[in-house]
Amino acid sequence: MTKTNLKSLSLPELENFFLSIGEKKYRAKQLYKGIYNNRNTDFSEFTDFSKSLREALVEIAYLPTLKIVKHLQSIDGTHKVSLEVAEDKIIEAVWIPSDLGRKTICISSQVGCTLSCAFCATGTLDFKGNLKTWEILEQILILEKIVGDKCTNVVFMGMGEPMHNYKNVMDAAHILHDPETFNLGAKRITISTAGVIPSIERFIEEKQPYNFAISLNHPDKLLRKEIMGIDSKFPLDDLLATARKFTKTLGRKITFEYIMIPDVNMGEKNASLLVKIARSVNCKINLIPLNTEFNGWRRPTETEMIQFRDLLSPANVPIMNRRSPGKDIHGACGMLALNG
Repeated sequence: MTKTNLKSLSLPELENFFLSIGEKKYRAKQLYKGIYNNRNTDFSEFTDFSKSLREALVEIAYLPTLKIVKHLQSIDGTHKVSLEVAEDKIIEAVWIPSDLGRKTICISSQVGCTLSCAFCATGTLDFKGNLKTWEILEQILILEKIVGDKCTNVVFMGMGEPMHNYKNVMDAAHILHDPETFNLGAKRITISTAGVIPSIERFIEEKQPYNFAISLNHPDKLLRKEIMGIDSKFPLDDLLATARKFTKTLGRKITFEYIMIPDVNMGEKNASLLVKIARSVNCKINLIPLNTEFNGWRRPTETEMIQFRDLLSPANVPIMNRRSPGKDIHGACGMLALNG
């Protein structure tokens, strides 16, 4: 007899499952709450189920997890796990603590990536498929168990392009936001994209409440495609028009992620163009130092980062400089899939 993977079922599918075994529909919500709020991993832990139901579930269903292939801890408290989804399919997720008390988990949405951004290690991997909703959420459960704490924020910025796995990513975000499960506020959930315009349009149409980030990385419409191949399909001008539609329709800021690469996108002309963009969009800018060494590129010095940030001050928008927690274990931005 083939057992049913209950984590792979949506709430309506779970309701039908419980009805099919002679139970009430509300058992589905109890199961969701048990997995994603109480963090139960075994049917014996579902104390709101009768003993007979728990015993029956053991015979006909199961609660899977992902195999931990490697776990590394940084000197700064960052944790990175490599997880096996299936044979020859490995993903990575990162726990990132901050001095402000924020405990962020950066999760993957795909095995490998459909894109090939020139600065990103994940882009060097073959694409091996989209993650299912439960596989996305399982990364959080595993890291929380390892660390012995619950996260406060989740960012869809790990391996893969979230907007190329739209339904599973959004389903996972909804479960994270559900008061009966993870109960994370919408502003504590951030979804990122390299610029998949049709999916951004869908996000806008559905009026999704979550924070949204665009990996901009170059402000020149002629040069961006040299480091981000997606620009050939979705040009910068069109992407910025969609970003303006986002902020106008949803009434909130969008975040521009900007990988700082010396001699590529940190010159005065680049800063001037970025200021012009920032003035035209209700945004904030998240500056991220390059963490890889592809194409002979190097990480900017502290002085270079400060100088570039100062050049952006005329934009009059919030500017953050995300350091590189977990760099020593290849857990920093752009490093997932590097050995370590």
